[in-house]
Amino acid sequence: MILIIDDDLAVRKSLVYLLDKAGYAAKAVEGPHQAVALLRAEVPELIIMDMNFSLATSGEEGLRLLAQVKRMVPQVPVILMTAWGSIDLAVRGMHAGAFDFLTKPWDNLTLVHRVSMALELTAPSVRHVPRAAAAPEGQRIIGQSAALREVMQTVERVAPTQASVLITGESGTGKELVAEALHAMSRRQGKPFVKVNLGGMSASLFESEMFGYRKGAFTGADSDRLGRFDAADGGTIFLDEIGELPMSLQVKMLRVLQEQTFEPLGDTRTHRVDVRVVCATNANLPLMVQQHTFREDLLYRINLIEVHLPPLRERREDIPLLVRHFASSQGKSDADITPDAMQWLASLPYPGNIRELKNLVQRTLLLAEAGRPITASDFRRHYEAMPRVSAAVPAETDSLQLDALERQAIQRALARYSGNLSQAALALGISRQSLYRRMEKYQIPLP
Repeated sequence: MILIIDDDLAVRKSLVYLLDKAGYAAKAVEGPHQAVALLRAEVPELIIMDMNFSLATSGEEGLRLLAQVKRMVPQVPVILMTAWGSIDLAVRGMHAGAFDFLTKPWDNLTLVHRVSMALELTAPSVRHVPRAAAAPEGQRIIGQSAALREVMQTVERVAPTQASVLITGESGTGKELVAEALHAMSRRQGKPFVKVNLGGMSASLFESEMFGYRKGAFTGADSDRLGRFDAADGGTIFLDEIGELPMSLQVKMLRVLQEQTFEPLGDTRTHRVDVRVVCATNANLPLMVQQHTFREDLLYRINLIEVHLPPLRERREDIPLLVRHFASSQGKSDADITPDAMQWLASLPYPGNIRELKNLVQRTLLLAEAGRPITASDFRRHYEAMPRVSAAVPAETDSLQLDALERQAIQRALARYSGNLSQAALALGISRQSLYRRMEKYQIPLP
């Protein structure tokens, strides 16, 4: 059962009718008192609630009700309904534990899609798609470390859903491969997978590249052209380096991600697309939000699920597997690499991550003397000749000191905000998911 809480009778009737047509049972109540009474007797699968229940429009009533709902039924996802001009209020609601938000007036297809996604992601079990069977050859993620297994478990659970995914991690950790795996294991497998590098796209070309244009829209537009969103219709669009998108373009991106509609240049008709959105960044987006260089509402829209890829130095047990994989692409086997060479490769800091390892292995093997085993000295010679990704690599002792400082910062933030994870994460400049991971890493108990 889906519970609808809204003081507008027309809204209640419309939502009940819409959800009934979509195959969902729904009940509607007009305000907080009726909602609390119903929740004492019955636990819904999902709650859709307005943020205002009187002449006041501050949304404080909605926030108080949301807090009460999360205390009574913390496992039930809540979708907030708010006017477009109250996006800041919806963001406050997301901080307080809401699952998603929709703007009024809503789009029927978008609303049903969001409801389906919320129920799918919070259901006790989600259809499992085996990684080896679903991912095409060449798209499989190499490694067996605990850190990578955790990543792939998340990918397998999320892939069959329609949830937007944000892939985070340092440059060279394999974010594009994870995006491809999400698509390959999804129900959109076989449909388009469109990659867009936002970091390499100029602001002047953004609209024509992303939304397309009609013949005559501007000088040189001699024919119609489809944009990237049209090209991805039915499939997945991968927005790499989302943190590089200028603030002036973020509101345009937010609209198409929110409504999945846009107008090509030179066309007055609105286009609707059905795309699954996967984004990636090596930037600290929560910190960018604090610095007012990234929109908070856009962060919540793209970050329904975060998949964080650990750097290679945190999954060293995967390095021999990766070396063998890169060697095989050069027609070599691990027998051609001496044990001391493999041990030396596993000890490097790799600020450039997997990309740096691949470059080093392939460069050394290409220039190696035929018929002779490849030693640590061979790799060391080419490693010293490679351009450095960073001027200095922290020593292991520095890393331990940084770990201690990070643990201390998390404990102080949790104490300052009385255990409120959302506020602590915001103060630290990281997402809630990242905070959870760090708390697990440092064995910091939940407050």
